[in-house]
Amino acid sequence: MRILLIEDDTVLGAAVRDQIAGDGQSVDWVTRLDAATEALSGTGYDLMLLDLMLPDGRGIPFLRVLRARGDVTPVIILTALDQISDRIEGLNAGADDYMVKPFDLAELSARIGSVARRYAGNPNPIITHGGLEVDLAARSVLREGRPVTLTAREWALFEAFLQRPGQLLSKAQLEDKLYAFGSEVESNTIEVHVSRLRKKLGAGVIETERGLGYRLGAG
Repeated sequence: MRILLIEDDTVLGAAVRDQIAGDGQSVDWVTRLDAATEALSGTGYDLMLLDLMLPDGRGIPFLRVLRARGDVTPVIILTALDQISDRIEGLNAGADDYMVKPFDLAELSARIGSVARRYAGNPNPIITHGGLEVDLAARSVLREGRPVTLTAREWALFEAFLQRPGQLLSKAQLEDKLYAFGSEVESNTIEVHVSRLRKKLGAGVIETERGLGYRLGAG
């Protein structure tokens, strides 16, 4: 997934960024709402983490504007505001979840996964695909009952296909899932990871549409 983090606390922001990156996700971190607006105008995000008190405004009106214009990007609010009325306001504005600071980073990872699965249409973390059994919450794969070890980037790429079964994904779309803005992208990165996934999970797990992109295969 590619995640937009909007958080002005540099210590917390760095910790959250590192946690998400360690999970194999791509994260863009901004500290102001105007920078968030600019990022959203040029990039499609799978999820947004939104602080409510930012240097140039409050997160709730920002979220209401997003929802009013039809933006359905999943949003998890991260805030020190812990009153029930604050939570109700955030959820009613269109947030999908609400976490009060300080929070456990492992719990944040779990909530990100839970919200992402709901938007993908299957809240069940256990799915089967051909001879594969995939635990989305534990980020683990069994092939014919035997565990398969995937690197963080291999997992992120495989997860992108699982979330869009049958959909053709271009090389550029897949690169967006793996890299934050400002990161250097190697020209053959996607091809290398696809090749490794095929060796680990089966030659038919990812199909190639030459010149167009890749899609999830039968396994």
